[in-house]
Amino acid sequence: MKILFNQPKRENDELSLEINAAIKNVLESGIYILGNNVTTFEEEFAAYCNAKYCYTVGNGTDALEIALRALDIGESDEVITVANAGGYSTTACNLVGATPVYIDVDENRLLLNVDQISSAVSPKTKCVIATHLYGQAVDIKQLRAALDAARHTEVKILEDCAQAHGATSHGKKVGALGDIATFSFYPTKNLGALGDGGAITTSCDNLAERCKSLRQYGWTSKYCSTVSDGQNSRLDEIQAAILRVKLKQLDAYNQRRQEICAHLHESCQGIVDVVTTPCDDHVSHLFVVRNKNREKICKTLNANGIATDIHYPILDLDQQSMKNKSYRSLELTYSNQATQEIFSLPCYTGITSVELDHIRQIFQSKISEITKDQ
Repeated sequence: MKILFNQPKRENDELSLEINAAIKNVLESGIYILGNNVTTFEEEFAAYCNAKYCYTVGNGTDALEIALRALDIGESDEVITVANAGGYSTTACNLVGATPVYIDVDENRLLLNVDQISSAVSPKTKCVIATHLYGQAVDIKQLRAALDAARHTEVKILEDCAQAHGATSHGKKVGALGDIATFSFYPTKNLGALGDGGAITTSCDNLAERCKSLRQYGWTSKYCSTVSDGQNSRLDEIQAAILRVKLKQLDAYNQRRQEICAHLHESCQGIVDVVTTPCDDHVSHLFVVRNKNREKICKTLNANGIATDIHYPILDLDQQSMKNKSYRSLELTYSNQATQEIFSLPCYTGITSVELDHIRQIFQSKISEITKDQ
């Protein structure tokens, strides 16, 4: 048996009749950019997130960059973020000229450690990017309280929701918990297009207007560019039509992911440590575990047809591309430790019960032997 790490085609096949009809309608309409499907999806997704506004863009990284520019962040400004989330927030900071300030993650969930905020903020701090990693949500309410306690009430909170569509914190969905939020619709996301796509949500009128202009050349009206640093980053009508179909299924698919997460947790419990333990507030974008004998475990899993991946193996500040970039960093004890131990198992809506049973069998018959003396 061969179990791929991700197979978005299975989910898309379930919805193929609706998706094909949506694509056909776009083709027949003759409108392919910023038409009714984009506008309607933006309204539907804003409502889903309980935000006032949503503006779609070309991809998740564009969303982060545009959101930072909308917040008027640039040269000489600092942005607090984490270093263990794949480099996307760092890339956005580099694009706008801001300096990333890295703080550590908590020991168990590997999310931004709110307790380090007071040590990281400075007079140059303008924003905290809170990455909702692996489908888990950062406690934005606690983060805001930490900033207020440090007397930095003016610092903005940007939620990076690329891995957390539909996740909740204190009963409220991500995407409307901070000042502004960004999403990716990459095909493997919980809400995935059939290509690239992204979105920005906010309930602030001024930020919404700036994002709308920045995604399209800085226009405030056609061919009239008044907002500096605008770009061309637009979701097309076909992807918007597909996302409208899939948004209707998002909660059901998230529930399925949670069930898969629970199954995997049961299979791995006591054999390896589980980072993404099952709970109602996160949406199981990835199933992440950790063990000091990662290399041998992954080699055994791969030999038995089970694909694995590492999210993520290199901290942002250790990337070769950061050699000549400016940044500031606190001690990253847990972040560094995690890069040596974490790995991810297949966790997606299309995975079958037979495949899950195979993963369980290999863990209990082979992986348990590798870890039993630890």
